[in-house]
Amino acid sequence: MKIGFYGKAFGADYNELMRDVLRLLKESSVDIMIYEPYWNDIRHCIDDDYKFELFNGSDDIKNNIDVLFSFGGDGTILDSVPLIRDSGIPVLGINTGTLGFLASVSPQYTSDAVKNIINGNYTIEQRSLIKIKDDDNIFNGINYALNEISICRKDNGSLIVVEVYIDDMLLNTYWADGIILATPTGSTAYSMSVGGPIMMPNADSFLITPIAAHNLSVRPVVIPDKSVVKVKVNGRNDKFALGLDSRIITADKSMSIEIRKTEFTFNMIKMPDKNFFETIRKKLLWGNDLRN
Repeated sequence: MKIGFYGKAFGADYNELMRDVLRLLKESSVDIMIYEPYWNDIRHCIDDDYKFELFNGSDDIKNNIDVLFSFGGDGTILDSVPLIRDSGIPVLGINTGTLGFLASVSPQYTSDAVKNIINGNYTIEQRSLIKIKDDDNIFNGINYALNEISICRKDNGSLIVVEVYIDDMLLNTYWADGIILATPTGSTAYSMSVGGPIMMPNADSFLITPIAAHNLSVRPVVIPDKSVVKVKVNGRNDKFALGLDSRIITADKSMSIEIRKTEFTFNMIKMPDKNFFETIRKKLLWGNDLRN
């Protein structure tokens, strides 16, 4: 077995966690590859006699590792999407960050999770990705997102007018700060923060959520994920912000926008003692109101 390490720098509190992970893998003769920029952050945790390889891009790990460990928060997992691409490499999120809907393995349970990986005691959840047609290659071939595609007004400009078509049928013309097209995974991210509903990760749906719509009767809409969504942007400003997860560009309102589901999925590792309902209860503090 070969495992890849990807992550963000963490505080000294997590040094012992990293040493425990490395010790368990070494005892089980598991090979590791480390993302080179991340190696500079954790090199002090690695024994001199531990043999490993470094990688820098998706071509280095495709067909070369069995699992990717992501050390950080949900943002770190989103940042790993351009590395994983369509390789199908499953990702285990070890939460050394903050909220952690995706990075669901808490530090105190990391050793148990690593043992489960070594013993093959886990399942894989296939998470849908959403992509934008990118004939001009403005996203350098990584024209897809795990959480959402957002179309928003730029800077402090006036609201934008967004026409949305579902399979060539007009859904609505939104006067708003923008709209979010979210996957089930992304329903607990940006979309939730502006009032969108939570969807199960395996739902065959996408979510269209307006951001600060001028019409108070406008509500989020759930659509089948086989739909093709076309968007036209109008308004006083010629530019708007187009975001794929945390990757944001400035686009011209003349841009043709066509959005649909990708042909491949992002594979998340699920531990045997975890389920989605437990995660949202814990992360959103449901049932913790002392008045109940």
